[in-house]
Amino acid sequence: MPARRHPTARQVRVGTELRRLREAAGLKATEAAGLLGVNSVQMSQMESGIAGVSEQRVRRLAANYACADEDLVDALVAMATDRTRGWWEDYRGVLPAAYQDLAELDHHARFRHDVAVIHVPGLFQTEDYARALFAYLNPEFPDNEVDLRVEHRMKRRVVIEGPDPIPYETVIHEAALRIRVAGRSASQAQLNRILETSEADHVTVRIIPFALDDFAGAGATLVHLGGTVPRLDTVVRDAPHGTAFVDSEAQLEHFRKLFLRVREAALPPQQSRDLIHQLAKEM
Repeated sequence: MPARRHPTARQVRVGTELRRLREAAGLKATEAAGLLGVNSVQMSQMESGIAGVSEQRVRRLAANYACADEDLVDALVAMATDRTRGWWEDYRGVLPAAYQDLAELDHHARFRHDVAVIHVPGLFQTEDYARALFAYLNPEFPDNEVDLRVEHRMKRRVVIEGPDPIPYETVIHEAALRIRVAGRSASQAQLNRILETSEADHVTVRIIPFALDDFAGAGATLVHLGGTVPRLDTVVRDAPHGTAFVDSEAQLEHFRKLFLRVREAALPPQQSRDLIHQLAKEM
């Protein structure tokens, strides 16, 4: 297969998982290359996502690595052979790659869990809220650049508002609800939007109130996307250098436990809705 100039996060993940299986089997890259009849450069390209991998090669490598997890192998085959070109492709080369990667991960996710402390989760944001946020964080952007980011964010909502929504659960700190990212009326509309969206059976919202004692989770902001199998989950975090995609087993387990800990500290869904109603009236 021809080399890719800019592999997506999912394509890179296939290569990463094949490398992890090889290392678990105690094989060197040159030995694995020999099993496929390719050279070490081609093997490196496959494990980095630069080159695609056919179903036959994925299954041959998995067999030679003595991987007995059939569900994982099937999931890797599906990822390696996926040819979906979703709406996000219209923004490739226009917006940073992370925008497309996150939209693609959303599209394929089995579920999504968010923890938001300072800002309302992106899937809940209104146009006014998102525009104010992008414009403030990027004051050098012309209006058309801000418009593109807002447009992309609004389209991402299809994963919870479209015809085939995924289960979505989010924990939001009261701070994110009280901070007026936009004006008073826009902030009130934002709270009402959260209430409206949370009425769906597949959406669960829990709030961490300011009054909660012993909550040290202000740095817990994260997005957890469920893969076809748990090993293929992905956690997305904002980092100083940009968006970070976390996928090692140890880190995934850490963030699963972190989400559960934050969720346990939050108000139940109905009490959370009552608090949002109250804040909307006060706004």
